[in-house]
Amino acid sequence: MNIIPAQEIKRRGIAAVDEALTHGPVHVIKNNRPQYVIMTEEFYNELVEAQQEAVLARIKASLEDAHAGRVTRHDSVKSLMQCLDSEPAE
Repeated sequence: MNIIPAQEIKRRGIAAVDEALTHGPVHVIKNNRPQYVIMTEEFYNELVEAQQEAVLARIKASLEDAHAGRVTRHDSVKSLMQCLDSEPAE
């Protein structure tokens, strides 16, 4: 993991971040705890794109289930939540 203390950024400025970014996303530690992650715009865009693709894949899978009749109906939100709670986690 690529880590930099917040004090280092305060002391050296953006140059400290630029240097660390050459090794990937930078985890900023403040008060001895991870607080922020700094990444390049390119890496951020890749993450957003991957997230959007995952959402679309879930929607497509749900539509395929609906078209194939693999659906269940519930009379209330409470019964839906009980059903969801009883399903094993993936």
